[in-house]
Amino acid sequence: MTTRFRLDLVRLDTTEGAVEYRFRSDLTVLAGPTGVGKTTLLELIKFGFGLDAALAPVALKHIESVTIDVRIGDTRLQLARSLDRAKRRTVRVTDLITQDRLPDHNVSLDAEYSVNSLLMTSLGLRDDLRASSEKGKKAGNRVTFADILTYLYIPQRQINLDIAFSQDNFRNLKRRTVFELLYGLTDAEILDLRAQANTLTNDIAVAEARHAAVVDFLHQSGTSQREEAESQLRAAEASEAAAAQQLTQLRDELDPVIDSNTRALRDLLSDAERGAADLAAVIADINRRQSQLAAERRRVEADMGKLGRMREANLVLANIEFSVCPRCMQSLEHREIPANACRVCLQQDPVNDSASEDQYETRQLRDQIQEMSEQIVALASQRRMVEQTAAEKNRLIDLLNTQIEQRTAERISPRLQVFSDAAQALASARSEQQRWEAILRQWDTVADLSRHVRTLSSQRAQLESDVKLAQQALDKQRTEVINALSEEFDATVRAIGIPGVNSATIDPKKYLPVINGDVFSKNNQLGGGLTTTTQIAYWCSLVAVALRTPGSLYPLFLLIDSPRMALNTATGLSKAMYGRLTTLVGTLPGRLQVIIADNELPKEYRANYAQIDFTYATPTVSTIPHPGPNAVQTIEERT
Repeated sequence: MTTRFRLDLVRLDTTEGAVEYRFRSDLTVLAGPTGVGKTTLLELIKFGFGLDAALAPVALKHIESVTIDVRIGDTRLQLARSLDRAKRRTVRVTDLITQDRLPDHNVSLDAEYSVNSLLMTSLGLRDDLRASSEKGKKAGNRVTFADILTYLYIPQRQINLDIAFSQDNFRNLKRRTVFELLYGLTDAEILDLRAQANTLTNDIAVAEARHAAVVDFLHQSGTSQREEAESQLRAAEASEAAAAQQLTQLRDELDPVIDSNTRALRDLLSDAERGAADLAAVIADINRRQSQLAAERRRVEADMGKLGRMREANLVLANIEFSVCPRCMQSLEHREIPANACRVCLQQDPVNDSASEDQYETRQLRDQIQEMSEQIVALASQRRMVEQTAAEKNRLIDLLNTQIEQRTAERISPRLQVFSDAAQALASARSEQQRWEAILRQWDTVADLSRHVRTLSSQRAQLESDVKLAQQALDKQRTEVINALSEEFDATVRAIGIPGVNSATIDPKKYLPVINGDVFSKNNQLGGGLTTTTQIAYWCSLVAVALRTPGSLYPLFLLIDSPRMALNTATGLSKAMYGRLTTLVGTLPGRLQVIIADNELPKEYRANYAQIDFTYATPTVSTIPHPGPNAVQTIEERT
């Protein structure tokens, strides 16, 4: 059965207050001249669903948020979205049945709470379906609510041009997939199987490319068969074993060459080197002690010099008699001074003879200096003796090294070249062995990739078979739907009376109108407003057949922008077009909702629909004064 889809309310919160529109009728016409904001209102409805929209300057400047109340299937939702660029990615959602505020949803497809997922689920569709071609190499792009809306909203820029963006080749796969989903000509299982098959096709291509690259590498390595690599590996292993055996034999021959005299010389060399190291440590310790004694002697000499300077200063200052106070400069000659008192501070001033004390301290310091000098001389003598001993040790080390080298050269050198050649042969054999082991691993990779390709191909064949069987089960319905659409479309075209049309059907693969034997396209359109009436006939036919099709998910909703604009004076076509729309809505009371934005309307059908009239004095955004017809710039002109 079809899906109920009804827009109940649109509220625009502007800088000057709120504007609200309710759509209670099955057919509502927004009537008014160009530039009063009809397209702006329709694009704001699209924006309210969380999609990108062509927003007019008045909306960007004066509208703060748009709120829509919508019924989809068994759900009733209120979606409120801000036009502020910093906030517009979030949509406030309320369940109008329970009046519960749901978590804020994001316009991003991959958000935890996504507006797209909410709307797709309400339509009875999964949000992860992908539009995959029958023989592609990709899983395909996701089918989103924006793709569904192309079958519900016919904007002004399309109504005279193409059907659901059919002229954009990159959209055709999704357009056809949405058509098949809405009419039950495909389902989630088929789309999943097709996406898996395409993914496997891509995996197979990747595996085959890698297989070809590895095989090419192996051919360049000089092995066209695995057996050749195995033979080369066995040869390398044999070469390694022979080289290792030769090295072992050479080591066995060299062991007895090192005789007892050579071992004795090496022992003496080791003892001499240890002795030389010990002597070097003793010399370092003597140098350290000498440095410490020299520093201490300099300190004592400094103290001795300080003591002498103090004694000389005392002798100079002792005989000075102050006649004035050195602080306040008052005369001291007429004041009474007690005996043995200082002339200045009047404190007791005994005259002590410190010469004896100074001489004792000086002798002590002089003795210390003498003792340290003697120790420094003794250490210097000791260092010379140790250095002499160390030199003798070094000469002994040189002698022992010379003797050992001579004995080694006489006994070992002739075999060194043979030993070197054998070691190089062993290393070369091991390197060759590793090379062929790597090549054999590549042959293993070739075998693994071949098995992997066969497995993937088998899985893909099974998936393609499953898709074919599932699709065959729907072929009868496909034929019935296309035939019904063709009959309905032909009848609608004839009822409207579109001139120049001799035959009208629906293409069974592209699902587009076929006019006079040619598929509707950029290069095959009727002139002027005839394209518009052809589109109206097409959309009316889609809705009418969807109502009669079991398993159809088609949302019973159409939002059409300015169908009369291209008709100009063709009032007959206009009347027939509106007559068909009112007839379609009338046969389905309460089930199908159609909202049309248009200019002048046929008076004959005025009683069959609700009409909201707009003027430059009362535009759609009525809280904001309209600048007048001379300042009009339509959204289509801006874009």
